Amino acid sequence: MKSAERSIRTGQPFGVMSSYGGGRFLAEFLTGAFAAIVFKFYETEVGLSAGLAAIATIIYSIWNAVNDPLIGHITSRPTFLSKKLGRRFPWILIGTVLCAVSFVLIFSIPKSFNAKENPLPVFIWMVVSICLYDGLYSIWEVNFQSIFPDKFRGSRERIKTAGIGTVIGVFGIAGGFVIPPLFFNYGDRGSYLTSGWVIAGIAVFIAFLMIPGVREDKPMIDRYMKKVARERADGNRESFYSQMKQAFTQRNFVAFILLFFLYQSGTILMTGSIHYVGDYVLPGTSSDTTIIFGGMLAGAIISVPVWTIISKKLKSNQKMLIISSLAMAACALPMTFINSYIGFTICMSLWGLGFGGFWLFMPAAMADVIDEVVARTKTRDDGIYMGLRAFFGRLSYASQALVFWSIHSITKFNQDPQSAQALLGIHLHMALIPALFFLAGAIVFSRLNTLTPDGIGKNREILADLDL
Repeated sequence: MKSAERSIRTGQPFGVMSSYGGGRFLAEFLTGAFAAIVFKFYETEVGLSAGLAAIATIIYSIWNAVNDPLIGHITSRPTFLSKKLGRRFPWILIGTVLCAVSFVLIFSIPKSFNAKENPLPVFIWMVVSICLYDGLYSIWEVNFQSIFPDKFRGSRERIKTAGIGTVIGVFGIAGGFVIPPLFFNYGDRGSYLTSGWVIAGIAVFIAFLMIPGVREDKPMIDRYMKKVARERADGNRESFYSQMKQAFTQRNFVAFILLFFLYQSGTILMTGSIHYVGDYVLPGTSSDTTIIFGGMLAGAIISVPVWTIISKKLKSNQKMLIISSLAMAACALPMTFINSYIGFTICMSLWGLGFGGFWLFMPAAMADVIDEVVARTKTRDDGIYMGLRAFFGRLSYASQALVFWSIHSITKFNQDPQSAQALLGIHLHMALIPALFFLAGAIVFSRLNTLTPDGIGKNREILADLDL
């Protein structure tokens, strides 16, 4: 018990927490930019049909099914750098730089490619470029997420780190929405490549700022090398498939990733819809949507101290996720009927309040789940779990593509994007359908999750005794 208390009291300095928050900025910056412009770029600028763009995104999601968990498993293995730099840090640093560069390739499609006359080359370019980007994204992001439970081990430390990361990360989301439109214009295909280079440059810069936050300290490296030595002595390292099977027997882990998938599906739909709103529902320039994202940013930042006060009374990260999911559902729904910049800005500000809460407690809640898994299995092989988390997060792009495809087909968007039914379809995938995703996530998680504050405390005692 004393060792557990000592672990909780020993925390990382503020600078390290802030640096780690840079990773949340980077993840959300790239995710927001990808979700906001890639599908629309290929459908409305390059001319690829919504159906083929959706199929490309589905192939990308199938690739994720293998890519993310496998990368989590492979990068958990020791390398020649592990003893000096740790098992995660080298992958994070290399992955972030390569991922940033690969983002540019998505928009580097040759001008000679004409999707109307010959869609196959465009389709192949889209599939290959987004799959390459995702593979490199997974290398750094899976390892970035895996560091959190091990590096930030106390409950207060996790909430504080998550709070700092929420504020920093919200700027990443806003950046992913706001910055790209400043460098591209609707109807100018080449300007999207310029925007891609700007995004890549920012990503590389942030990657170096996050080095102190993701560098593994000596105790972390020592714990890992002891684990490697035990496995080599016992010869009992679990296979990829056995770890996958074990992951899906962990009820609270399954509850979390289902909630995360439904949350991501709703958020990615809203993100991808905003430029359809700006281009068709509220005709204007691409940069005009900045005010809407500004409202979301303000709401999310304002919400952090409010949610922190509420959490001190409820003392449950899991309950906070349910409450914030319901708040997001309630605030997304009214946008089904909004037709003005002021209306969307107000609603997105309110939605940002719920979003800020979910973001604040998501890392801590996931860390609680990982603690339970480690306490039960007596080993910290959490790479496979973070890989599965990443897979379900990116699976949301398939949700976005399928919803866009079906809604645009039903409303005949490609024939007349300004028709009343096409505009209704945009409202549906901007507001109503995301609200249903958030609501479903809250219901599923409340039914499946069994973690309690007492159980979480016992898990931490076990980890302290095991020195894991």
